[in-house]
Amino acid sequence: MTVPAGIRGASAEALATLSSQLEGAADAATVGSELFSVAAILRSEPALRRIATDVSVAAEAKAGLAAQVFGSHVGATTLDLVKTAFSQRWTASRDLADVLEHLGAVATVTSTGDDAGRLADELFAFAGAVQGSAELREALADQSRSLADRQGLVRRLLEGKALPATILLAEQSVTGSHRTVDVALSSYQKVAADVQGKGVAVVRVARPLADADAERLAAALTRQYGKQVHLNVVVDPQVIGGIKVEIGDEVIDGTVSTRLDDAGRRLAG
Repeated sequence: MTVPAGIRGASAEALATLSSQLEGAADAATVGSELFSVAAILRSEPALRRIATDVSVAAEAKAGLAAQVFGSHVGATTLDLVKTAFSQRWTASRDLADVLEHLGAVATVTSTGDDAGRLADELFAFAGAVQGSAELREALADQSRSLADRQGLVRRLLEGKALPATILLAEQSVTGSHRTVDVALSSYQKVAADVQGKGVAVVRVARPLADADAERLAAALTRQYGKQVHLNVVVDPQVIGGIKVEIGDEVIDGTVSTRLDDAGRRLAG
């Protein structure tokens, strides 16, 4: 189970409880969208968030508050999750919204079923488009533009080209709940891989990998890390030749450019 950065202690235990409750939800697509909305409301209403995470308030009373605030706006599955969330103990007040948003991403990915791999690839491609265009990156981060405007831009870019779940996550990435759009998209890619029971490896090469080479690399990484690995391949001319793999906090660098740099340092020394 992927745990969002900063979630620890009681909040991590609450996440585990809520994750178990979310498993098998039949209406996962709806639940995902609704959880994003609930998280946004909690972030915009600090008084509500404080009450929901106040250990001095009885769990039953907080569950009742959840029903009162959200009962007419979300479905039964989402409401049960929110009621459970309000009843949990939290390490920090902000963790409540962060965990509900994370579960929204999990539900959204789960709703794609066998297309979860395609969703991961589409998120990676969109992240690459954002990183490769300063104009797009600035437009999506521009707080002088309304959220609806920025999300509309995302939808226009992706509609007809990506899964509805991909579009929803891409729209969520511009809400500001993560430090940057890049960070949000990276987080959602990890959720997509986790739902599939896979790790994520970023592979940098000078030219596109042949299918057979990609399969061999994935198999080798699967053996090394003990679980299937989803490859995100980046074609980078600076690599020159060879391959660089980033998986988690580890980097396997077998590129020609790195070997040349190392040789230059040895000569200079």
